[in-house]
Amino acid sequence: MHRLGGVGLAAFDRQRESQRSFAELSTELSKTQIDHLHTQLTQFRSALTHFALNHRDSIRRDPTFRHAFQQMCSSIGVDPLAGPRKGGWWAEMLGMGDWQYELGVQIVDVCVCTRERNGGVIELGELVRMVSKLRGVESGVVTEEDVIRSIKTLQPLGAGYEVIDVGNGRKMVRSVVKELDEDQATVLAEAQAEGGRVVEETLVTRACWTRERARAALENMLLRDGLCWLDAQDEQHGKAYWIPSAMRWDE
Repeated sequence: MHRLGGVGLAAFDRQRESQRSFAELSTELSKTQIDHLHTQLTQFRSALTHFALNHRDSIRRDPTFRHAFQQMCSSIGVDPLAGPRKGGWWAEMLGMGDWQYELGVQIVDVCVCTRERNGGVIELGELVRMVSKLRGVESGVVTEEDVIRSIKTLQPLGAGYEVIDVGNGRKMVRSVVKELDEDQATVLAEAQAEGGRVVEETLVTRACWTRERARAALENMLLRDGLCWLDAQDEQHGKAYWIPSAMRWDE
């Protein structure tokens, strides 16, 4: 009985020793892999920095090249706005910090100036057009990506600046501290498709809403949120709602 117990204890000790050895080996392999990963990341950062410095002028001047650089960064999980210094790589590597913040100030200027008529929600393409006009540059020099990137730098201000996807690839910019619910997003999407005009019948037909839901959503946007205007003498339906943020303005 004692010999059997001894054999059993010896086997148990060997098993425990094996487990300890495997654990040590696993720890060593993990450390080696982590060290290797750190080395790769350091080499990668060095290569990306070298590319950014060599092509800095093209990235700053050419919106197409800037878009390609942004896409390249996104595809490998790098956020150019992130970095050890304020403004991230745009400021650190590309010297675009001042340009980016200047664009942010102009975005705020346009949003504030148009807030009275659109309730603090403006179509992204319209914002790009108005900012370009304010900067005195041709269409295409400032892109939607540039504006979205600048809006990200405004978010720490806590003023509510945010890009909202309203469906079908259409985007709006909100510049007030309030959330848009799903019904409001649907109304905005329909308004964009109709040049800014929405009637209850449109929401009933296209969104498959009940007439009560359509009326409630539009009345809330009119009376509670100030996001639309009412035309009480619409020739077709008697009452139509106009969403300024979905309308085209010439100034």
